[in-house]
Amino acid sequence: MPTTVIILAAGQGKRMRSDLPKVLHPLAGRPLLGHVLASAARLKPREVRVVTGHGGEQVRAAFAGEKLSWVNQAEQRGTGHAVKQALPGLPAADVALILYGDVPLVPPETLRKLVAKARAGKLAVLTADLEDPAGYGRIIRGASSRGGQVVAIVEDRDATAEQRAIREINTGLMACPAGALAKMVGRLKANNAQGEYYLTDIVGLAVKDGLPVVAVGAESAEEILGINDKVQLAEAGRVLRRRTARALMEAGVTLVDPERIDVHGTLTCGRDVVIHPNVLFEGTVHLGDGVLVEAFSRVRDANVGAGTIIHSHCVIEAGEIGASCEIGPYARMRPGVELKGDVKLGNFVEIKKSVIGLHSKVNHLTYIGDATIGEKVNVGAGTITCNYDGANKHRTVIGDGAFIGSGVELVAPVEVGAGATIGAGSTITKDAPPGALTLSRGKQATIPGWKRPTKK
Repeated sequence: MPTTVIILAAGQGKRMRSDLPKVLHPLAGRPLLGHVLASAARLKPREVRVVTGHGGEQVRAAFAGEKLSWVNQAEQRGTGHAVKQALPGLPAADVALILYGDVPLVPPETLRKLVAKARAGKLAVLTADLEDPAGYGRIIRGASSRGGQVVAIVEDRDATAEQRAIREINTGLMACPAGALAKMVGRLKANNAQGEYYLTDIVGLAVKDGLPVVAVGAESAEEILGINDKVQLAEAGRVLRRRTARALMEAGVTLVDPERIDVHGTLTCGRDVVIHPNVLFEGTVHLGDGVLVEAFSRVRDANVGAGTIIHSHCVIEAGEIGASCEIGPYARMRPGVELKGDVKLGNFVEIKKSVIGLHSKVNHLTYIGDATIGEKVNVGAGTITCNYDGANKHRTVIGDGAFIGSGVELVAPVEVGAGATIGAGSTITKDAPPGALTLSRGKQATIPGWKRPTKK
């Protein structure tokens, strides 16, 4: 029985106090709705229908590359009304799984449990026991025991004092045979304090129709956390960090402080990896065996070879880093960089769109851009490749074994031959031959009587 996922994402999110639609607010580097879509995708549904309203154009634009069916809820009249907009054309034989775009932490395993119950011909609702259930709809059972039949869900604002004392709450997530769902949604009435069509009222209709209603308990209160303001958004971030840290440590990674790591994407690690506090990983990152990442570094879309050390306060923005390299502190790798192996990038070095060969060193206060550097090259402090002429970028090529003195300007396009030495303070505008010393300096002079200008 195929599954169609219906995601309700039409809310305005006034409590976020933002012009950004609520479901687009970022959580661990991904929009809230993106987390819901990722969990839903694990079920391999036949179709995913997303109901939008407020900021719908922005939401659709943010997920333009996704294979989704978009449904517009022009008038927001409750959750039942939202689901009704998504039902036309839905095959009656499908299971309809209803999710919310602002409930991002429900794992695929929980969703599978809901779908399994619905495939057995039941209406399955996800519930949770909360210490403080205020604000949530309460699960009403037909018997006093915890295992009694679910007969209704009463919204908090419509509940009696006795019903508000119930701690089992409705999370809003449910699954149902699509044909039965369509019939029940079509019979919903707006007879409540808000004048809205509550999706939860289908529980009472299911009982009348003889459709079994079963509760699927959430594993924890954390997984059903809904995001309505920035405080709850921050709490969800903490939950994700704890989950990620636990998974990394269970895989053998040493986290010096598990409370202070951020993974905004996918991080995979080899054996004996050590990560210090306050490191941010973005995109897709792989750390090979024995990699050490020190505090306050940021690594995005990078493959880091075994035994490499990334010292503190480094920024790596995409690149291939070979084995046994040493980077930083305070180094920056911009996109398009490849370090072949046993390469040293030192303090305050910036490098972009360049390849650096085995055993080469770029140690201090240096900019390397659009360059190819061979093996066993030493680039002195304060060296820069002048790669931009104001309109076009040009390449610098440095051969194996070359030695570049401190304070050198290499004006591209230019090539330094293998084994060449460039004297400190030189401005190189023409190719330097291999194996030779090349100098380019102005004649030093002292001007007698010269006085430094003073402020008027």
